[in-house]
Amino acid sequence: MRVSRLYVNAALNAGGCIELDDDAAHYVRSVLRLKAGDAIVLFNGLGGEYASRFSEVSRKNVRVEIEAFSARDVESPLRVCLGMGISRGDRMDWAVQKAVELGVAELTPLLTERCVTKLNDDKKQQRWQHWHGIVRHAAEQSGRTCLPLLGNIAELSDWVERPRGLKVFLDPYAELTLADLQPSDSQITLLSGPEGGFSDAERQIAKAAGFVPVRMGARILRTETAVLSALSAVQTLWGDFR
Repeated sequence: MRVSRLYVNAALNAGGCIELDDDAAHYVRSVLRLKAGDAIVLFNGLGGEYASRFSEVSRKNVRVEIEAFSARDVESPLRVCLGMGISRGDRMDWAVQKAVELGVAELTPLLTERCVTKLNDDKKQQRWQHWHGIVRHAAEQSGRTCLPLLGNIAELSDWVERPRGLKVFLDPYAELTLADLQPSDSQITLLSGPEGGFSDAERQIAKAAGFVPVRMGARILRTETAVLSALSAVQTLWGDFR
């Protein structure tokens, strides 16, 4: 029987005991429907995981006894940072989820000229919290032991100055492909646009910041398809798909 995994934002030590916060406790009781005596694997995103067991599952408290540490490491040798133009609703959610499963180390939602979704400050915080929950649950499901970093929602023009390593942006009109390139330090930064793609001005901003345009085949892909295709390709070329 598969043992469920749970991310907790807390210090973990073999032989210790923790009490879950309200959100995690509700998830254990109402979604996983676990009981006292059931096994669980805990991780805090800092590497490794802990075999654990529930000592109490009640409406008031959910307590977990931490039994043993495992240094299991499933992270890719290639550090992938992804800047992703914000797309609508389920498309963005799906892309965030699958990016985590495919081993992205850092993900930043980007505001671009052709973003359909418009966000004020309150909406930005709500969406960020929503996407952070997707990152957490995707890490739980996929067996990751390090939690990918979700950057704050940023303007494209600000974000392009930050990344390091081989920097590429996905452009269906580019001449080069990923196979024409080679990261020099096991790090790559991917930039992907929203539904309408990048404007000409944004292409120039990315190029000026050192990003190389690459195409993903001869066809124009939807934004969520382009992200997943690019992540799969870089993991195949230089990461843990080899």
